[in-house]
Amino acid sequence: MRGSITDVAGILVGHAHDLSRGSGVTVLLFPQGAAGAADIRGEAAGTRQMDSLLRPHPSGRVHALVLAGGSAFGLDAAAGVMRRLEEEGTGFPTPGGVVPIVPTAVIYDLGFGDPSFRPTSEMGYVAAARASSGPPDRGSAGAGAGATVGKVLGMGRAMKGGFGTASEAGGGSVVGACAVVNAFGDVVDPETGEWIAGARAEDGKGPAWTEALFRGGFRREPFSPQNTTLAVVATADLLSREELVGVARMAHGALFRTVRPVHTPMDGDIVVALATGLSGRKGNMLQTAVLGARALEKSIVDGVRSAVGTKAVPAAADLSERRGKSGD
Repeated sequence: MRGSITDVAGILVGHAHDLSRGSGVTVLLFPQGAAGAADIRGEAAGTRQMDSLLRPHPSGRVHALVLAGGSAFGLDAAAGVMRRLEEEGTGFPTPGGVVPIVPTAVIYDLGFGDPSFRPTSEMGYVAAARASSGPPDRGSAGAGAGATVGKVLGMGRAMKGGFGTASEAGGGSVVGACAVVNAFGDVVDPETGEWIAGARAEDGKGPAWTEALFRGGFRREPFSPQNTTLAVVATADLLSREELVGVARMAHGALFRTVRPVHTPMDGDIVVALATGLSGRKGNMLQTAVLGARALEKSIVDGVRSAVGTKAVPAAADLSERRGKSGD
């Protein structure tokens, strides 16, 4: 296994981004379709066609999932993905031709780079065309290009987020995950509680600890809905939509263990659970959920550890280098 969501049979991933302007698109393609369900806990979610993952849908399967920057403007990227799939003949068959089912979710990244730049339909098309079964780029890639974390004290004290992915195996099953980490809270190591990235102290080198600020009565109002973690867990085993609802719900535990605080009114957190069914074996819902949550924890940590920072918004790797140079 290569340690990514593409370890799951039937899942391809492609990115398109403009790093100089700070935004992009990540596309997950399912050439043979996938059953899916979503669990939305954030109050500031931005989505398109997500209803096909929230209730039974006539097609029973989705053909792609789009994750994009640009806030609501980024939803336009889905049109390019649909165009690409239609050209390939992939979609729900209807008398008038195939209709690709392409749920889409976005993050707000307009405060990071060029606020006038938004992912376009063409970027969605390009990301879909680049999708492959190889290990995808991590960190400041695709929808992670403009992602940031730890914004309680404003962007001047925030850090770079990004796209991360991982996989876990057990009992003959492989479960993959990926995440676009653009959280309001801090990201911590779920095993040790170590602070990895988030709101920084005044010296810019260490943690301000967002939860500690709130425990002490910190107030800053109004907060704007500029934060979201978009997460996916996937298996090649056969699971029903009802079972996938349970997997998506349980996988939110990974967010609780790695992002603090999480599911705030300023976040649009979403977990999507998918099953391509290409293994041909009946899945175990609880096994999938446990493996998926573990893979998702690793994906969230991977997204911030792999990110590339800027002078204004450093990444976790930048702070590690500074500590090493200062002898801390």
